[in-house]
Amino acid sequence: MATSRHALPDAAGPNANPDLDSPLIVEAAREQGLDVTLAVWNDPQVAWEDYDAVVVRSTWDYTSHHAEFLEWARARRRLFNSYEALRYSSDKHYLLDLERRGVPVVPTRIVELGEEPEWWTGDVVVKPAIGAGSADAARYGDTDEERQRAFAHVARLHAEGRVALVQPYVDSVDKRGELALLYFGGVFSHALVKRAMLNTPEEERDASFRRRQMSAVVPDAVACHVAEATLSILPGTLYARVDLVETPRGWAVMEMELVEPNLFLTFEPHALGRFVDALLAAL
Repeated sequence: MATSRHALPDAAGPNANPDLDSPLIVEAAREQGLDVTLAVWNDPQVAWEDYDAVVVRSTWDYTSHHAEFLEWARARRRLFNSYEALRYSSDKHYLLDLERRGVPVVPTRIVELGEEPEWWTGDVVVKPAIGAGSADAARYGDTDEERQRAFAHVARLHAEGRVALVQPYVDSVDKRGELALLYFGGVFSHALVKRAMLNTPEEERDASFRRRQMSAVVPDAVACHVAEATLSILPGTLYARVDLVETPRGWAVMEMELVEPNLFLTFEPHALGRFVDALLAAL
């Protein structure tokens, strides 16, 4: 079995949220003979040249250091997922590209710096184009007061130098949640339903709360087809998560997670083994 060294970078400091997946991956990989180390991606003391491969995991603070993170990723000799996958999927402009390629996505408007937002009627979601999870995302109702709050949200993001994204709120999330499909080595592993989170104040959306909103599910064939059409644009990923929602036109992509998705390995008994098998095959 391989004896070379492999690193799983994560985050440090206030953005270092609990990561339940990485300790499981490290233990299982070591049982297969891999020499695996957890390391912080922007720790200047880490000698990355000593590692034969780097598997990105819980680098949840990259959104605050996007350019630095991509520079770090570009410099890695052997990286999973690839630099190209990280660059593409770390900025939600990719939703516009997916739409151009014929993949169904939630209607999306990007509000670049210096632009004024245009609105749909009905509830909307405002979030940063470069952001992780539900951080800095909020739902706004269809009233003048709510609309002013949404405008203020966009203005705040712009003041921080961040591009904003506006989408109509998909009502099916309140009833049926989002569907998260996990793929390892390009092969479907498992899926979960994530119930609505934007109806809860952001400060209350801690790891425990988010976990309580999730449950394992078997996805239908149409959902799998949409997810796989999405991933076909960037083949060769070690891990991927595609989040879908139901719209009047069918399943649509809410997000594609190729950087540091929660893999929800504890929700499916065979998920960890599938991930490690995919890792061994990639190495």
